Amino acid sequence: MPGVPMPAAVQGLNEAQRRSVLQWLNRSGPFWDEERQHGEDEWLEDAEGEIVTDSAVGEAAYRTLIGIDASLVSVVPSDWDRSPVWVTRRREDGETEGERIQLDNWRDAIALAKALEDAAPPMGSWQAVSEVAVGKFERLMFADDCFEALDGVPFAKKAADRLISLFDVLNRLGDCFDEDGMTQQGHQIREQYFTGGSALFSDSSTTEKREFRRKLSFKHPKSGESVLFGWHGKMSRHTLRFHFSWPIRANEPIYVVYVGPKITKR
Repeated sequence: MPGVPMPAAVQGLNEAQRRSVLQWLNRSGPFWDEERQHGEDEWLEDAEGEIVTDSAVGEAAYRTLIGIDASLVSVVPSDWDRSPVWVTRRREDGETEGERIQLDNWRDAIALAKALEDAAPPMGSWQAVSEVAVGKFERLMFADDCFEALDGVPFAKKAADRLISLFDVLNRLGDCFDEDGMTQQGHQIREQYFTGGSALFSDSSTTEKREFRRKLSFKHPKSGESVLFGWHGKMSRHTLRFHFSWPIRANEPIYVVYVGPKITKR
């Protein structure tokens, strides 16, 4: 509320509204209320070299990096009285990884309201997700029909954000090669996302490959041959998956051949 301090604004609410606002501030807000996208091991820093991992600034920067629109709102006066805010994602060795990320930082309520009115709507369909993915991730090659299995599946923003995030992991892994093979960062990505019982990427079991071999076999986008694609990413805990080529090699794209309901569901 322009010109009204936060305590005064809260006191002006009725009891139920006041309780709701204070509960949101204390327990679930005010930074983001969707599933977190960036990991604790990400090295994200602002233009002054301050680490912004585990913060709203870091989350907004990472979302922007993987193709999800995000910006910031800051109060004045504060340490964030500037726009844009620049964030850099760095490798463990300190070298810059990818491009610097520019975030709009809104500090005026009227200007923010106008920007929200003019903004393009967020991804609201699987078609929009597919367009973002194809245009964003250069190391991934998507089969022409790989998103067709999502036809008829109700759109879920949480699963869509997870899908974009997992595509980003695959895309980064595809870039982690040098003349000696997979880099240290590549091995770290594999350790974090591809190993353990709760890994976000895994191979289908031997039993699943035997029982569902026909369904797990797709036309390879390059050779045209029918190939078993057992490796998959988990878009949601039980129902949605995407399948891709394995192993990942330095001079080949990563082929994504299927995005849709879990194939090996019994």
